[in-house]
Amino acid sequence: MQQVANSNAPTKPGERVPKSMVIRIGAGHVGPSVSQLVKDVRQVMEPYTASRLKERKANKLRDFTTMAGPLGVTHLFLFSRSENGNTNLRIGITPRGPTLHFRVSNYSLCKDIVKSLKRAKSGGVEHTTSPLLVMNNLVNSNDENCTVPKHLESLMTTVFQSLFAPIAPQTTPLKSIKRLLLLDRVATKSKSDDPPYVLNFRHYSIATPTAKSSLPRALRRLNAASKVSHPSRKHMPNLGRLDDVSDFLLDPTAAGFTSASDTEQDTDAEVEVLAEASRKVLSKDERQKARDVQRSRIEQNDLMEGISRASSNSTRRPRVERKAIKLTELGPRMTLRLTKIEEGLCGGKVMWHEYIHKTKAEMAEMERSWSKRRQEKEERRRIQKENVERKKKERLASGKPVVEEEEDGVDPNDVNYDDYDMDDDFWEGDDDDDAVDQVEE
Repeated sequence: MQQVANSNAPTKPGERVPKSMVIRIGAGHVGPSVSQLVKDVRQVMEPYTASRLKERKANKLRDFTTMAGPLGVTHLFLFSRSENGNTNLRIGITPRGPTLHFRVSNYSLCKDIVKSLKRAKSGGVEHTTSPLLVMNNLVNSNDENCTVPKHLESLMTTVFQSLFAPIAPQTTPLKSIKRLLLLDRVATKSKSDDPPYVLNFRHYSIATPTAKSSLPRALRRLNAASKVSHPSRKHMPNLGRLDDVSDFLLDPTAAGFTSASDTEQDTDAEVEVLAEASRKVLSKDERQKARDVQRSRIEQNDLMEGISRASSNSTRRPRVERKAIKLTELGPRMTLRLTKIEEGLCGGKVMWHEYIHKTKAEMAEMERSWSKRRQEKEERRRIQKENVERKKKERLASGKPVVEEEEDGVDPNDVNYDDYDMDDDFWEGDDDDDAVDQVEE
């Protein structure tokens, strides 16, 4: 499965581009490493993300969910750290969920990736377009012993697919794809104590130079050596023992720098694309002249010319060129361990938990409890709406100006946020994460 969002999205009228906010919970308590990880993840989600977002210690979930609607934010990435020092990530879809809870088992920052690479690539125009999303093995159809239900695996796939706007592979130009986001699910052995759902998070830069597979490796080696300002022995093959340079071209192993297996052409990382053909833009008079010439040929019924024209059109083929695909890791790296899936946004019914398993009777009781809570919530909203209408009529009767209402018809001054489950002053997931740490211990 692949997806990409480019700078031209949305492509259809009324289509909304997915936007995200990467937030650190407890800005003064997560530490400098997690704070830098948040900045790196923001670079991954660019350009449709809040890159310069600054959190405060007093910020609550209500602050971000309230502004998500007016700003068009569709996804929230919430990084936090539990009391035991574990780093957690929550991915939620606004405004009604679901929410995916992950334990960040280990991670590497972008600066660590740059230091480990021999030829690191600095960031540039790559972040002007959204990355290409590649997902591997997110839905495991072979493992019958997996504790994660199939419909929840499909739900997770849908959540990750919605991070970026979809593309049409046939019409998307190759040069618009600059980055790649890889989500690879780690294969687990059946009947083992390994976590049931672990994802590898990788971020790469894509380069598409013209492929050189048509050239022999010997010529490629000489071409690379010619571009070095101060060639040394390790760059230039030793031709002193050869009588002629043709001996080296016919047998590259004669120079003693490579093996016979290295001379084989590697075309696995190459693709064929249609070459961009430039066309001359004709003026109005030139187009009219071309139409007159074509019309005159039809009227003359020149059979030989028609046959030659048809034969030339039949033999004409679109120009195809080969492009090499080269990936350079940008970072960050993360290993994400799924711990919980909630129905709402950082709250609501728990659809799956890694450590807590309930019987069918307990599931039925939980469903009745949540059904009762939903009914009570709908009743509160009905009473609240009636109160708003009553106060509106009272203001009109007394001649006072009517306060403008929000889109949902609720006066913001009359809203009691304590009635909403997802607007609590505390992060419900933090307590659950600490409980999970205690279970592991």
